Amino acid sequence: MSAGKRLPNTPEPMHRWTGSTGLTLTGDSWGDANGPLVILQHGGGQTRHAWKGTGEALGAAGYYAIALDARGHGDSDWAPDGLYGMDIQVEDLKSVITQLGNKRPVLVGASMGGGTSLVAVGEDHVDATALVLVDIAPKIENKGVKNILSFMQNKPEGFASLQEVADAIGGYQPHRNAPKNLEGLAKNVRLGEDGKYRWHWDPRFLSRGRDFKKREDRLGACAQNLSLPTLLVRGGLSDVLSEEGAQSFVDLCPSSEYVNVTGAGHMVAGDRNDIFASAVIEFLSRMVPINGEPVKKAHQVQPHHEGPEGDVNDVP
Repeated sequence: MSAGKRLPNTPEPMHRWTGSTGLTLTGDSWGDANGPLVILQHGGGQTRHAWKGTGEALGAAGYYAIALDARGHGDSDWAPDGLYGMDIQVEDLKSVITQLGNKRPVLVGASMGGGTSLVAVGEDHVDATALVLVDIAPKIENKGVKNILSFMQNKPEGFASLQEVADAIGGYQPHRNAPKNLEGLAKNVRLGEDGKYRWHWDPRFLSRGRDFKKREDRLGACAQNLSLPTLLVRGGLSDVLSEEGAQSFVDLCPSSEYVNVTGAGHMVAGDRNDIFASAVIEFLSRMVPINGEPVKKAHQVQPHHEGPEGDVNDVP
């Protein structure tokens, strides 16, 4: 089952792995496979392509970066049973790590992917070397999440053209420049038999119930259990993670580091990848250095824009 046919010139995934329930998960990689492993997990409604600029920067710095398509997203299989919660995504992550030789990874997760990463480490499912959370913490703003859901639930009947897709993204993210080449949006949608364009993710992903109190309690307990180097990155314009929410995470995990990227919204890496990648590499150069030596300074990567950039926090 899928949203339709892949459009021409859509990049093929570099890798395929078997997920926890036997479905196929896809991903891309950058850098030397002998370098420290960094696993990048995107937000809800995104794909591995959201990490392209960050992955390139990490690879150039000497790390081995892998960006996954979460189940039901991008080129990964849709779950036959429609299960997309944090627990099953943690199991998928564990399965991929096993297939990568059980190397201890750095986990970098944005929104949904950050929730998966925090649970994986905070509940001792994955033995990671460091954790980077991107605009996600136990305490989030319900209004921001509702804005995301409203965007993702728009046009269930599909879009008549790529221009309509671009207009929808522009309405949700007015702080971004409109894409100059609409063909770049092809990797974010599929073409149905009815000639309509639809997002690349399984719509059942949105059907889960959301208990924000239960989610906050669970992730809060995970944050208190962290003992590894941890970096929280917030987008200064984010309506999902407030400054108060970020500070509450720092209170729960006082050994963590915190960076606020001004001028970036919830999709920090997509808005200001130059600053984001540099901050992550500076952190890793101290916490997970290459061969015990600080890594070379990150080269500046132009901001990479991934649509739809609709990102839903994964809540139980």
